[in-house]
Amino acid sequence: MERIEDCISFLTGKAAQAVTRLTRDRLADHGVTPVQYAVLQVLWERDGQSGAEIGGRLILDSATMTGVIDRLEKQGLIARQPDPVDRRVNRLVLAAAGRDLQAPLQATMDAINAEVAASLGDEAPALWRMLRRLAAEKDA
Repeated sequence: MERIEDCISFLTGKAAQAVTRLTRDRLADHGVTPVQYAVLQVLWERDGQSGAEIGGRLILDSATMTGVIDRLEKQGLIARQPDPVDRRVNRLVLAAAGRDLQAPLQATMDAINAEVAASLGDEAPALWRMLRRLAAEKDA
């Protein structure tokens, strides 16, 4: 490799920075960060999960998850509820404000995905497949 621009780590990092910046800017209009959006999305899929379950799915450590949960709770988007079986575990449940954000946030993310796909043209589906494959291999 003669140039850093030929390094997969550099290229994927720069691409991730560009997409993250775009996402951060668009989600800011709704008062959430990309990580907060990800937590909300997982709860929209199945409400009442523990922070550990969500952190495992999103590959976030417990300290990061605690901070994200604290901020989402402070914003009134989620609430902690004790698990009925294990009092040591808190279940995260969507508050009305968190449920109300689902449609606008998903529309924002759909628009971002469409914008990125449009910039890639016919190659977009292949990129999505390859990224999923890389992510799956990393998890294996």
